[in-house]
Amino acid sequence: MKLNQQRIERFTNDLQKAFKLSHLEIKDESHLHAGHAGAASGGGHFRIHIVAPEFNQLNAVARHRAVYAALKDHIPSEIHALSIHAFAPDEIPS
Repeated sequence: MKLNQQRIERFTNDLQKAFKLSHLEIKDESHLHAGHAGAASGGGHFRIHIVAPEFNQLNAVARHRAVYAALKDHIPSEIHALSIHAFAPDEIPS
């Protein structure tokens, strides 16, 4: 199994522990940042789309803080940069 695939599985496990997920998508975008100084440390660039009821009544900053808290063990060793798109279930069009 590839390193980043293993990382994504670990991220998924930690997010599943923190949230009642109705949707989660994690994309490794490290290849878009090849040669970037942060990439040299081994940490990758990831984009997360997450939908969970815990985001109800939270603003964007609080949602991002919650995701960062869930992934704190991976920052900065495995995650150098993180793009977060976090929504409550009722914000997703049916």
